[in-house]
Amino acid sequence: MPEDFHYGGQAVIEGVMMRGRRNMAMAVRRPSGDLTLITRPIADARGGKMRKIPLLRGVVVLIETLVLGVRALFQSANISLEEEKEDIAGPALWGILIASLGFAVALFFLAPLGLTHLVDPHLGSSSLVSNIVEGVIRLAIFFLYLGAINLLPDVRRVFAYHGAEHKVINAYEDKAPLEVAAVRKYSTAHTRCGTAFVFTVLILAIIVFALLGHPAMWLRILSRIVLIPVIAAIGYEITRLSVRYAGNHLVRVLLIPGLALQRMTTRQPDDSQLEAAIYALNGVLEADNPRESSVLEPADLQESG
Repeated sequence: MPEDFHYGGQAVIEGVMMRGRRNMAMAVRRPSGDLTLITRPIADARGGKMRKIPLLRGVVVLIETLVLGVRALFQSANISLEEEKEDIAGPALWGILIASLGFAVALFFLAPLGLTHLVDPHLGSSSLVSNIVEGVIRLAIFFLYLGAINLLPDVRRVFAYHGAEHKVINAYEDKAPLEVAAVRKYSTAHTRCGTAFVFTVLILAIIVFALLGHPAMWLRILSRIVLIPVIAAIGYEITRLSVRYAGNHLVRVLLIPGLALQRMTTRQPDDSQLEAAIYALNGVLEADNPRESSVLEPADLQESG
């Protein structure tokens, strides 16, 4: 296994999707209680020159992750509801991605800018203060958003699967047996979590926009849109470095806020949710290394718990 590769995934509707070097695997629980495992190759996974270019690779990985994640969410919803619908792809997939990104940009970047513009007359002439206030408002909206969606029962179940995914990855990286009883003791937080990445991006945004000063309003709006990929790319490189030097005491201190924030996006999973995450990881390990791993059946996992 390449030294710089790390298995990981995301929670989906009633299940977990795990991504490997060349394949993805998704385990979803049907209304009957049975687990369905779906595996498929990832096109050009881990390949291409762009993946080796700092900053640019962050944008490539982000787009690829969003596409894979949206497809997995829709497919898992169909399976969990026992609906036979075609896999989402093409214009429909990109339409959903663009709409989702547009909503995120409007809520977390343009709305804070607009609110800051309203209070700018009371902040004096300091562009630094204005940008810090905007950043604080952005973080407040982010926290309020997470708090609001946590009130939804369906979202709380997804967050439990998110916790299961983290526990299983933590156990795998610790070389523990991929069994419910062994995995249960691990943390629901992980340094490579998307929540921590988003938090890093929001903090970086304060610094980047502060460096731009206080230009005309139309330029500030444009910068909040155009510079998002740049900030995300820098955030990706910081995440890579934090993983590489996770044993460093200073790095571990810097990781604390992102790890703590995951308490809002993960919940303690039950054994059936851990089972789904284990089944998904075993599935992708088998797909990537058919001669090196054996996939446990759901029944075996239940007995181990």
